[in-house]
Amino acid sequence: MQANCNQLHSSSGTVGGEDASTSQCIHAARLTGEGSCLHSGDVHIQINAIPKEYVENPSSRNTRSSVHSCTHGCVHSRFRSHSHSEARQPDDTATESGEHGSSSFSEFRYLLKWLQKCLPYILILSVKLFMQHLTGISLGIGLLTTFMYANKSIVNQVFLRERSSKIHCAWLLVFLAGSSILLYYTFHSQSLYYSLIFLNPTLDHLSFWEVLWIVGITDFILKFLFMGLKCLILLVPSFIMPFKSKGYWYMLLEELCQYYRTFVPTPVWFRYLISYGELGNVTRWSLGILLALLYLILKLLDFFGHLRTFRQVLRIFFTRPSYGVAASKRQCSDVDDICSICQAEFQKPVLLICQHIFCEECITLWFNREKTCPLCRTVISDCINKWKDGATSLHLQIY
Repeated sequence: MQANCNQLHSSSGTVGGEDASTSQCIHAARLTGEGSCLHSGDVHIQINAIPKEYVENPSSRNTRSSVHSCTHGCVHSRFRSHSHSEARQPDDTATESGEHGSSSFSEFRYLLKWLQKCLPYILILSVKLFMQHLTGISLGIGLLTTFMYANKSIVNQVFLRERSSKIHCAWLLVFLAGSSILLYYTFHSQSLYYSLIFLNPTLDHLSFWEVLWIVGITDFILKFLFMGLKCLILLVPSFIMPFKSKGYWYMLLEELCQYYRTFVPTPVWFRYLISYGELGNVTRWSLGILLALLYLILKLLDFFGHLRTFRQVLRIFFTRPSYGVAASKRQCSDVDDICSICQAEFQKPVLLICQHIFCEECITLWFNREKTCPLCRTVISDCINKWKDGATSLHLQIY
């Protein structure tokens, strides 16, 4: 286009009135570039040098009009391209953000495809690990189902209060004791019961999986032991131990069980950490002692945290705080002698500070999970007395 406009400029030497138009075309062509003038699609003129005698020819008028059209087209193309670039500036940011989002999505799709390709290999390795540890996995599932069944049964028997089945409680006691004895008899060569009294089982070398094996079995056996003690309390007649007193014993046994289970894994893990690695003697003992000391520090912090909770439970167990006072017959008759919880006649009615009356056993069960009055939601108890319903913690003490 620059060549064409230069040719126009050479021809304009004979036509004095077209100098300004030709200079505008050259200036517009330099600003917008060659492609802009061509892209406008208006007029593309190639003018050769013409003799002077043809200057005044009528065809020269067509040439001048064509030059004017080219000038107008180039200038119009310049402004249109300039306005188009300004209009596209805000869209560039949106395009970049869209490209970033699309790249993130493509990475996520790539990850999914990689996982899909690796899934068969993961399944093969899982089957291999399952076959290697078939005994441990099967035993773990059996211990878990035994615990869930016994725990739910004990909670149901506690909730039934006087209507609880003594035969069912005796069956639970035999079932838990038989499961523990059968387990220790099956693996008597490993002396797993040593860990119950803070001793190490008779194993030459403790690997990570063997440590988990010992700690997991010991934790379940301790749960079975204290659940058996709860069954014994259920078998005690009510005239010897009232229902309210049994609730405090359940709470004390559960807190004592959790406190004892905190320290049982310590010797096993200490022995495993202090014999860390297969490095040189100095490096092995130094690193093992360091890890064992860090483990003991963490256990001491855990010890003080449980000690505070255990002291609160002991205080509650010995003080036996009361939620109210015994209600008189007149006060009971004012509410038609009907307990709002059990919808039956009052049994040892208790008058709360909010002046509502309930059976002693009913309100005791209520405050095992709540702090407020069932009717007016007045705060009665300072804290919730957990584990008074006979439940056992689901937490597995690994470390």
